[in-house]
Amino acid sequence: MFRLCRCHYRQYGVVRIRPGFREFFLAAGEILFPPACLGCGAGLDGRREISYCSACLGDVSFLRQPCCTVCGLPFEAAAGDSHLCGTCLVHPWHFTRARAAVRYQPPVSEAIKMFKYGGRMHGVKTLAALSQQWLQEQPLPEPDLLLPVPLHVRRLRRRGFNQALVLCRQIFPAWKEKIAASLLERHVWTRPQTGLQGAARRGNVRNSFRVRRPEKVRNKRILLVDDVFTTGATVNECAKTLAGNRAAEVTVFTLARALV
Repeated sequence: MFRLCRCHYRQYGVVRIRPGFREFFLAAGEILFPPACLGCGAGLDGRREISYCSACLGDVSFLRQPCCTVCGLPFEAAAGDSHLCGTCLVHPWHFTRARAAVRYQPPVSEAIKMFKYGGRMHGVKTLAALSQQWLQEQPLPEPDLLLPVPLHVRRLRRRGFNQALVLCRQIFPAWKEKIAASLLERHVWTRPQTGLQGAARRGNVRNSFRVRRPEKVRNKRILLVDDVFTTGATVNECAKTLAGNRAAEVTVFTLARALV
């Protein structure tokens, strides 16, 4: 099972380390782990906010308008202004809007997998920086609360961290006081969504979330944060639970979105 080493504790908000040690760890890291591209592994000329070489960065596809005004599905530029997509016209969601920064494809998809399943935290700042670059162009309304999509306690113990919470803290540092990590709870154990499609994904997560303190979400504007929007089943079930506890509105933000 993955465990954070001490040099990760301060960075990801687990515990504090003594003042002065930060410079030591950064200097040691430069020597022991020279900067390299997260995508191809090529050496980089110094540390940078986004650790991709120019070639790999060119393969990162940002999701921009025009898009569906609800689910955020991107349209071709020829489609004109943003409008509802066919799916949203027929099947309304429980959230107000969903947006994602980049398309779920290499090199971003590989970095997410290394982070999520391998516990490799060194790519998180790059993933956060990509999200922040998107948010500068397409800012979201400030919420009352930020809720990371929760993991069931059994999966949290196995993985050692909740990737949605780590991303939430890194992408939205200015709103860190609004993060309520334990308010939304995944109280039913379900099989991983990977490999499931459509109806199977929706059925897998149905009624698996609950709000621990309903009064805390009542009449609140909530920003729900996760790593990847695939079919939207998980975030929609979370939004359904929040709406059922009288949240004013739920906006979804994910780092990446899978597009067929």
